[in-house]
Formats: sequence, structure tokens, C-alpha cells
Amino acid sequence: MAESPVYLVEDDAAVRKGCEQALVLADIPVRGFADSETMFAALASGAPALVVSDVRLPGKDGLTLLRDLRQFDRELPVLLMTGHGDVAMAVEAMREGAHDFIEKPFPSERLIAAVRSALEKRALILENRQLRESMAERGVGGVGRIIGQSPAMQRLRQLVGTLAPTGVDILINGETGSGKEVIARAIHDASGRCGAFVAINCGALPETVFESELFGHEPGAFTGAAKRRIGRIEHASGGTLFLDEIESMPLNLQVKLLRVLQERCVERLGSNAAIPVDCRVVAASKADLKALSDSGEFRADLYYRLNVVSLDLPPLRRRREDVPLLMAHFLHEAAKRFQRPAATWTPADLARWSAHDWPGNVRELKNVAERWVLGMPDALPSGEVAATSTLSLARQVDTAECQIIEGALRQCGGNVTKVAELLQTPKKTLYDKLARHGIVAESFRPR
Repeated sequence: MAESPVYLVEDDAAVRKGCEQALVLADIPVRGFADSETMFAALASGAPALVVSDVRLPGKDGLTLLRDLRQFDRELPVLLMTGHGDVAMAVEAMREGAHDFIEKPFPSERLIAAVRSALEKRALILENRQLRESMAERGVGGVGRIIGQSPAMQRLRQLVGTLAPTGVDILINGETGSGKEVIARAIHDASGRCGAFVAINCGALPETVFESELFGHEPGAFTGAAKRRIGRIEHASGGTLFLDEIESMPLNLQVKLLRVLQERCVERLGSNAAIPVDCRVVAASKADLKALSDSGEFRADLYYRLNVVSLDLPPLRRRREDVPLLMAHFLHEAAKRFQRPAATWTPADLARWSAHDWPGNVRELKNVAERWVLGMPDALPSGEVAATSTLSLARQVDTAECQIIEGALRQCGGNVTKVAELLQTPKKTLYDKLARHGIVAESFRPR
């Protein structure tokens, strides 16, 4: 029996009841709905294994429902039921990603066969998702990019792992330097999309070239447009479009972006042809978009279109327990990049780093790590050393243990057996400590 039910959308009560009975007799769990709006409300309680829908419905029809469901989860199979006169609409739906359609009237065996075929497809999709998630958990891209053991970062990793395989657009909120692009790249890596990750800093592009960069242009569209240019949105088709500092986008271009998000088509400057694009949009903002939209500085309709799912990335000062892991990671990366020996530090150094407020967030911490590897002072205020008293003894012991294990891993090239012998520690105990500290032994192996 399927773990998730089939959602059946049919406004004819008699037809709906007949289909429900046929599926139940075939040991397929099902939930029936009279319209698409009620079915969508039920998505909040859990995703179905499959949606079976009539094409003709009150309110949103089956084709509109299909488009909405593909925004919710691009890989969710949708099976359409159609009358003889609606076959052309069903064929169009197939082009837009419907799994199949069956023409009314149909025997129950035809319905059951079509549903089982779609459920088999869904099972393969979920299996592939689990494989991608397990790779991400081992640090191979995806959520492995997200470093930190604070409750906020653990929750963020969980959300990214859950949302990445869906097609939903995402808004990331966070201060400058907090790592919003890292989260966006993790979403792309874990999504399974084969297209490019295309990043645009909306605050860095001059308004005079913004429209051409975003939408592209045809030859002769404006003075100096000698040849066709493919815009960033079109280039991101099949992949992910990351719009950083979205709050800086000019208001007149926000209208055009809103249309792209709604229609999933783009028109190059100087052309009337609508080009379909299949890109996942991840936007990031360091400002409160809701407040900006309320004051008229950001379009409210674009805000609500982007804010389907919102991820809040806390500043580093609110997750100080992540400082040791981040510093160890950046020191290791900097040593490889600059071909310098592995950096060493004292508990007093770590206490000073942990006590710092990091107004520049993770970006500032990375710069400090690189200066440290190059033998330069970290340039942090010396007065902050007095804040070491805020660290408990257990915390300082944990930090020292983490440093010792990582040093041994570097010395032994990531070989856990050799590290266990060097530290005179049972392998099982060592593995427990690696898991507790979030240390990935493979990352210390020579490449």
C-alpha cells in the first residue's frame, strides 16, 4: 500500500465516489475533493503520491491546477480525466508535464492501471531524492555546504534538504555576509537540476544595462546592440536563477520580473516572441521586503509572489557556537588555497573569535581565517579577550578536543584507523566524537 494517498479532484459526486471505491478495492489509499482549491488547502497536511483530476472543474480548471502543482512540486505526477471534447486540452497538459490522461467514460481497470503506472514513477522519483539527500549528508554538495551545528543551522539544513527537490521559489532573508549565496547554491546542488546556477547581484548592475542583462536583447534593440544576447533568466533555464539583493531591483523592472515568474516566459528586448523558461528562482534580501512593500519602495505583488517559502539566515553573532566549525573549515581551505602549512591556534585565540560580534558575519570570519593562515594578525579588538569568561569549561574542553582530532586527521591524511592509533582511542569512540563535532574525515584526505 502506498504511504501517501492519491488525491482525486472531481466535482461530480457520483463519479468521484465510483473512482474512490475502485481505488480502495485495489488497495490504493485515496482522498476525494470536489474542487482544486480544497485539494490545495489539504497540501499543508502532507504531499500526495499522485493527483488525479478532472479537466473541467469549478473555479480553477485541471490545466491551471497542473501549473500550480508544478510550482509546488515539479516531479509530482498529475493524471487528468477528460471528456471527449477536452482531449485537445489534455494533450496541451501533457506538453506542460502531465503524466497521462484518460478519456471518460473509462472502466475502473483503466483508472487503476494508469494510477499504478504513475505511482511507480513517483516511487523512482522519491528513491532518487533519497540518494541525493544521502550524498548531501556525506558532504557531497547540497546541504553539505551548510556548516554549523547550532539549532538554527540544523533546522535550515533540514528545510533545504526538504525544499530543494521541489520546484518552489524561495526567498532567503539575512544580513550582508551571512551566507545567503551559500544557501542558494546548496538548494541548487540538492535540487537535481542539471542546468546552470546563474547568480545576479541586483545591487551591482547599473540600471542602464539591467534589463538587457536580465532579459537579453535582439540585434538593433537599442544603440550598440550589434548582436543577439541571451539574458541571465534564459541562460538559467533548466537550472537556478539567484537574485541577490532583490530589494535593489528598479521598480519598473520588478513588473517585468513578476510577469516572468507568473508566465515562466521571457521576451528579449526588441522581440515580441515569448520564450519558455524552466528555472527555479531563489531571491535574497538583506532588507525587510514586507516593510519596503508597505512603504511603496518594493512592489507588493512581487513580494508576495517571491515569498512562497521564506528562509531566515541568522547572523553569526546569534549562533556563536558555529564559530569554531566555520573557523576550522576556512583555515583548512585557506591553507590549501595558499599552499601554506596547516594553521594552529590556542584556546585563547578561539575564545577571542567566539566572543567577537562579527558585524561582517561569515564573510568577515573567512577574511580573518585567510589572514591567520598568511601569518598576519586577525585585527580583532584585543579587548575582547576578556570575554573568554563567557565560555564554559565544557565548551572550552569541547573546542580543544575538536582541534586535537582535526590536527590528527590532517597529520594522518584523513585515515580514521591511524588517528585512533595516534590518539590511543577506540575507533568506535572516535567515530562518536567525529559525529558529535560534525567532522568529516574524508575532507582531510589528500586530493
